Amino acid sequence: MAWPRVFPAQTCHRRGRGATEALGKPGPRRDGRSCQRGSPVAVPGAHTVPCRGHRCRFHQPLPLTASVTPCRPPWTFPALASRLFPGCGCRDCDGLIVRSATKVTAEVLEAAERLQVVGRAGTGVDNVDVEAATRKGVLVMNTPTGNSLSAAELTCGMILCLARQIPQAAASMKEGKWDRKKYMGMELNGKTLAVLGLGRIGREVATRMQAFGMKTIGYDPIITPEVSATFGVEQLPLDQIWPRCDFITVHTPLLPSTTGLLNDSTFAKCRRGVQVVNCARGGIVDEGALLRALQSGQCGGAALDVFTQEPPKDRDLVNHPNVISCPHLGASTREAQSRCGKEIAMQIVDMATGKGLTGVVNGQALSKAFSPQTKPWITLARALGTVLCTVAKQVQGSMQVCTLGTPLKEAGSYLTPAVAAGMLAGGTQKEVTLVNATLLAQEAGLKVTSTHSDVAPEPDSSTGLVQVSLQGTPHQVTGTVQGSTPALRQINGATFKQPAPLSGPLLIYRAKASDTSSLATLTGLLSKAGVQLLSYHSSSTVAGEQWSIVGLSTPLPNLGELKPHVTEIFQLHLP
Repeated sequence: MAWPRVFPAQTCHRRGRGATEALGKPGPRRDGRSCQRGSPVAVPGAHTVPCRGHRCRFHQPLPLTASVTPCRPPWTFPALASRLFPGCGCRDCDGLIVRSATKVTAEVLEAAERLQVVGRAGTGVDNVDVEAATRKGVLVMNTPTGNSLSAAELTCGMILCLARQIPQAAASMKEGKWDRKKYMGMELNGKTLAVLGLGRIGREVATRMQAFGMKTIGYDPIITPEVSATFGVEQLPLDQIWPRCDFITVHTPLLPSTTGLLNDSTFAKCRRGVQVVNCARGGIVDEGALLRALQSGQCGGAALDVFTQEPPKDRDLVNHPNVISCPHLGASTREAQSRCGKEIAMQIVDMATGKGLTGVVNGQALSKAFSPQTKPWITLARALGTVLCTVAKQVQGSMQVCTLGTPLKEAGSYLTPAVAAGMLAGGTQKEVTLVNATLLAQEAGLKVTSTHSDVAPEPDSSTGLVQVSLQGTPHQVTGTVQGSTPALRQINGATFKQPAPLSGPLLIYRAKASDTSSLATLTGLLSKAGVQLLSYHSSSTVAGEQWSIVGLSTPLPNLGELKPHVTEIFQLHLP
């Protein structure tokens, strides 16, 4: 694909913190030329456009050049959407890069008609309407590793501050006091830390706090106990964790299942004086329940970097003497800012050049689409979906995708959406992609399931087969890949001894095997229309009829002369 226009909607952080430059005022470049709004610039490695104050500095230019349109955030609808409407110069952007403050809503996505990818330079995507992006076929990606270390280090610092009340003691000193007895702390050695969420950040926190002599226990529904044991965390059910821990730190995404994970009920099960840290997402800890636990002494202290509402309007929790709070600083280090900016820029470049796809939130099927080995199979799956839809003349129902052969053992995850995209391609949807195909199929009344068998019939046992059928109907198509060419092996039980290529303009028809008039009529029709016959494949006979697939140089303008000689006929133009 052509290199896209990238629209980084992010603020210019002052006083030396690397960030995307808000080019409200042109700044000097290393080569002495001025940076102008909307001018083509090289995407720098250190960030989308890093800066110091208002002075742009371009670092490690990437090999491709993009037209970058920076602007000053935080943008919300209608402010951001207005920049995507006609006349603003941003409506034709293919990419949108944001951090946490900019809200990419459904309205914003609808305004950006050409948008292909939203890149979140950070870990979470709470500020992006992922469902709306998926529906439109827009890829959402983030940089899950970019700020992991910074967030983990902040969490560790919060635990230390809770144990020794460092911020409160420092504030007291600035007031001219010397309250040694008031700020009696505790040692971390021998204390138990519960880590809820054992992903990248959770495990980094656990290993660091083990160096202080803390015993680490935890819970994660995805990470197995065997895996967590390798980095020193004993996994336990949540009901066993609450009464055992002295400190609790949460590192989960904000989901319906994690909202209010710490609440009145769970606080009641904890040891009196338990200490709580939340540097993940506001809402994981029920703020009302936390305040009540602090007031009763059930919770001895809390360190919060995130809040349900940011900045928080209700100050009771922030102002509590046993609460340490920060303004969402988890990723606010020079290193994390630089790393996230570089990673999201590289990820979009890799996507644009077909090198690979990482950090995908809503289009995991696409991760395999960039491999040279999988591309022909994805093309085949789309083609099979289109052929099946055309033959069956319906989209609704239950469709089963079966992969046959050991080489396709893990292929169902990306071939199933491709088949669905092919089934929906001829419908009324504006554009069906691997990102939104599964969702749109569900809305169209098409239930898609997948199965796999390691055994594939000869002669395709070494390469594999993809079989797609509409359950409850006789309609079924089977295909394979020969070299890099997708080919049809079977249609409705009729087998092609030599698989028919599925690409370009195709004429597919079914006729009586004993009637040769259809082929003679087709030859005359091609000659009359000046259309070249590129290939011809006929199937085995089933119930006295056989299928023919004809490759053409261009589609035939009129099939009227052929229709009396065939049972059914249709034309397709496949990629």
